[in-house]
Amino acid sequence: MRVERVPFRLITAATAAVFLAACGQKQSAPPPQTPEVGIVTVQPTSVPVVDELPGRTSAYLVAQVRARVDGIVQRREFTEGSEVKAGQRLYKIDPAPYIAALNNAKASLAKAQANVASQNALVQRYKILVAANAVSKQDYDNAVASQGQAVADVAAGKAAVDTAQINLGYTDVVSPITGRTGLSQVTPGAYVQASAATLLTTVQQLDPIYVDLTQSSVDGLKLRRQIQEGRLQTEGIHAAKVTLQLEDGRTYTEQGKLQFSDVSVDQSTGSVTVRAIFQNKDRVLLPGMFVRARIQEGTNDHALVVPQIGITHDQKGQPTALVVGKDDKVELRQLVTGGTFGNNWVVDSGLNPGDRVIVNGVEKAKPGMQVKPVDAKFPYPASGAQAGGAPAAAPANASGAQAASAASAASGAQ
Repeated sequence: MRVERVPFRLITAATAAVFLAACGQKQSAPPPQTPEVGIVTVQPTSVPVVDELPGRTSAYLVAQVRARVDGIVQRREFTEGSEVKAGQRLYKIDPAPYIAALNNAKASLAKAQANVASQNALVQRYKILVAANAVSKQDYDNAVASQGQAVADVAAGKAAVDTAQINLGYTDVVSPITGRTGLSQVTPGAYVQASAATLLTTVQQLDPIYVDLTQSSVDGLKLRRQIQEGRLQTEGIHAAKVTLQLEDGRTYTEQGKLQFSDVSVDQSTGSVTVRAIFQNKDRVLLPGMFVRARIQEGTNDHALVVPQIGITHDQKGQPTALVVGKDDKVELRQLVTGGTFGNNWVVDSGLNPGDRVIVNGVEKAKPGMQVKPVDAKFPYPASGAQAGGAPAAAPANASGAQAASAASAASGAQ
């Protein structure tokens, strides 16, 4: 078999051609594209300061109806759990002993009054006789003293009559307030005692009704500091609006008012009691119910808000955000947040007015990378897929609150 040799010049030429072709392909490859991210520009905005606190309801007025005289309960004159008026009779205690005591007191008073008339006549007689030296001065003085004693007996008799009349009145056990009755603690035939203050029933006024809330002393201190620094504007503690969330998760229809905040801190829990008052015409709220209250304590006119999708948390749980800085390069910021407002985080520190926060394409941006900022698109995809309809676009220079408003509007349209 004969092998022909290829000239060296042909091999060199072919190699050069392949090399040039490879270089040409490398030079024609397109440059990498700058990733595009959606941003919002944060600006100071007014945000209501809302505090959510746990609490329990308590009656506006509570009256424990107790026996004020001894005796046998003859009858009960109300239905348990019903509404009663102030002054309405609830129980009747056997009045016979007290009627007798009243009659006895009246008889004693009449006797004392008769004695006064006799003593007055005696004094007048002795006054004439002592002037004529018909009786001694001592006899006259004794007559005057007896007259004074008789007058005192009349006063004591009147007091005894009043006391007997009061005790007789206590046999009619009446409600001291208007409200709803609880369980009756006694039945007809029971013996009650004033000395033991026997509990008969309890009446509670449920409209309006109190809600006693628990706030940590730290939150209260933070609130007062923000007001002093001028970061928080409020119209006063009595103007704060309060809404309730009931035990079944529903929102109570009536809006309440804040009454006061306790002046002392519970040393065992480090909390203070905040009391609100609500109308309760339908008796939806009952004493002892557990509720959660949202208190609008004022307005922060210089709050910076960022859509929640633009803030992540590192391994330590610290909130962070990616910001487009100078030369459109990405910066990582450590934030301190102060709660939420709608679909936004309220940022206390870590951002400045005018910062451009990345909210779309966060997964494509890395610290130090150069990006192309564009208008953020709303609504944000909560779980990947969006509902039908074109997303609403917010301006790139819109604040976080404006962006949230655009997102909410778009969500409502869908």
